[in-house]
Amino acid sequence: MEPRWIIPESDEGAVRAVGEELKVPPVVARVLVARGYRTPDEATRFLSDALTELPDPFLMKGLPQAAERILQAINAQEKVTLYGDYDVDGVTSTALLTTFLAQVGLSVGTYIPHRLGEGYGLNLTAIERLAEDGTRLLITLDCGITSHAEISRANELGMDVIVVDHHAVPEVMPPAVAVLNPLQPGCDYPTRWLCAGGVTFNLCMGLRKHLRERGHFAGRQEPNLKVLLDLVALGTVADVVPLVGANRVLVTHGLKELSAGRRPGVRALKDVAGVGEGPVTAGTVGFRLGPRINAAGRLDDASVGLRCLLADDYEAALPLAKALDEANAERQEIERRMLNAAIEQAAAAVERGAKGLVLASEGWHPGVVGIVASRIVERFHRPTIVIGVHDGVGKGSARSIEGFHLYDAIHSISHHLSRFGGHKAAAGLTVELSRLDAFRADFEQVAAAQLDDAQLVPRCRIDAVVQPSELSEATVQALKALAPFGMGNPEPVLALRGERASPRVLGNKLPGEPGHLKLTLASAPAFDVIGFRQAEKAALTDAPVDLAFKVDVDEFRGVRRLALKLQSLRAATP
Repeated sequence: MEPRWIIPESDEGAVRAVGEELKVPPVVARVLVARGYRTPDEATRFLSDALTELPDPFLMKGLPQAAERILQAINAQEKVTLYGDYDVDGVTSTALLTTFLAQVGLSVGTYIPHRLGEGYGLNLTAIERLAEDGTRLLITLDCGITSHAEISRANELGMDVIVVDHHAVPEVMPPAVAVLNPLQPGCDYPTRWLCAGGVTFNLCMGLRKHLRERGHFAGRQEPNLKVLLDLVALGTVADVVPLVGANRVLVTHGLKELSAGRRPGVRALKDVAGVGEGPVTAGTVGFRLGPRINAAGRLDDASVGLRCLLADDYEAALPLAKALDEANAERQEIERRMLNAAIEQAAAAVERGAKGLVLASEGWHPGVVGIVASRIVERFHRPTIVIGVHDGVGKGSARSIEGFHLYDAIHSISHHLSRFGGHKAAAGLTVELSRLDAFRADFEQVAAAQLDDAQLVPRCRIDAVVQPSELSEATVQALKALAPFGMGNPEPVLALRGERASPRVLGNKLPGEPGHLKLTLASAPAFDVIGFRQAEKAALTDAPVDLAFKVDVDEFRGVRRLALKLQSLRAATP
C-alpha cells in the first residue's frame, strides 16, 4: 500500500530564527519547525536534556503518600513485595525499585506473575499467598490501576498497597494507600505519557529526598540515581511511549548508561545480542535488548529477565542472558508461523471491507499475539486485535493506527469481555470463545463508524524538503542532536523532489521476500540510496521521482559515504 505524503508548509521566517539562534544547519531548523518547535525558546527547551530539567517528582499525585508509606516500611523493616508485570517495563521497574530500596536499607521480595498460568495484573491467588507469607506492603509496578477487587482483598488481609502504573485509569480508583499514575485526574506532572519505569524513577527521586530530609544518609552514601537510568531507558523505549519531555531526558542519559554497560546483566545481554562496544541507541533497545527481556515473559518465566538484570556479577548474569536469547529465538519461530496464518485471515477480512481486524485461532501463543498484531498493522494499516484461544478462552493483544483510540473503542463494547485494559495505542483483553464472533462484529462496526478510507492509507510524514547540496556529514551529525528517536520523536524523514535516478535491483536472501532497490542519483552520484524490499518500484525511475528517506553515514573499507535509506518513492509531483 503506497503511503500518502504529508509535507509541512514552509515558514522560512521561523526556520531562519531557529537556525540563527541555535546555530544549526537550515535542514535541522526546518525539522524543528515542522515538529512544532517554532521559536528559538521552544526548540531550545526540546533539545535540552540536562537531568536538572526533570520536573519535581512531587508534582505527581500520590507520590508524597507513597514515599511516606515506604519510609515507614524502611524504619520498621516490614516485609515488602514488589509485584511487577511480565513485560520489559514491568521487569525493569521491579529491578529498579529493588535496587534502590536495597541501597537505602530495605530488602524486598519480588513477584512476577506467570503470563500463561496467571495472566496480566494482580490475581487473588497471588494476593492471598503473599499475605500468608507475611507481606505488609505490596507495591504494584506496571499494573494494578484496574485491580479494585484484588486490592480490596489485600486490604482485608492486612496489606497496604501502592499502585505504580501508567495505563488508562478507571472511573473508580482502587483502594490503595497511594496511586501513582500521571493519567489520573488531578495529577500535575507535566509529562503524562510516562511508562511505569518513569513513574518508578520519580518515586525513587521523591523517596530519596524524603530520606535526605530526615537524616537517613548521615554517615552513609546517598544512592546515585543516574546509574539506574539504564533500566528506565529499557522500559521507556520498549513500552513505546513518546520520547519527549521527561522521557527524552531519562532515555538520553539511560542510553549512555546502557552504552557504558556497568550493570553485569546489561553487559551479558549486549554480548548475547551481538551488540558491540559502540553507542546503544533507542533502536538497539527496541530491536535487540528489549525483545530478549520480553521473550522469557512471553513464553514462560519473566523472572529470568529480572534475575539477569539484578545479577551481582557477569558470571551469574551470562547463563540467564543466554536463556533469554534462546527464548527469543523460540519466540521468533512461533511468531513466524502465527504471522503467516494471521496475514491470511487479515487479507480475507480486508477483502470483505473490514476497517478493524479481529484475528483469532485455537492454539495461537498468547505471549506473541502483541508482536503479530503490530506486524499486521504495519502491513494492512488497520487497528488489529490478535487473539489466541486455549480451553475456550481467548487472550488477545491489540495495536492501533493514528486517529483511532483503541482503549475507548474496546471500552465501548467491553460487555463482551471478561477483562481488558490498555491505552489509545495498545491494549490487552480476555474474551470467552462463545462471545468472540459478537465481539469481532461489534469491533468492525466501531472501526467502520470512526475510520474513513483516507485514514486507512499509511502516511509518510516529511520533515523537510531538501536539496542535494544541503546533505553532508555535518548535517547528519546535527540531525543526531534531535535523538533519541522513537515514538513521538521519530528519526527525521527528508525528501528530494524531481530527481533523475538509475535503478539497480538486488536480490533478497530471505526466500519469498521482494528484492532491494539501489538508486544512483544524477544530481548526487556519490550518495548511496537503498530501498529495502522495494525492488518493484524500479519502473518508476523511467521518469523523474520524489524520494523520502532517512540519512546516515556508512563506512566500508575506510570509505565514508552518505547513505539515504529510502522510506518511500513516487513519481515526481509538481
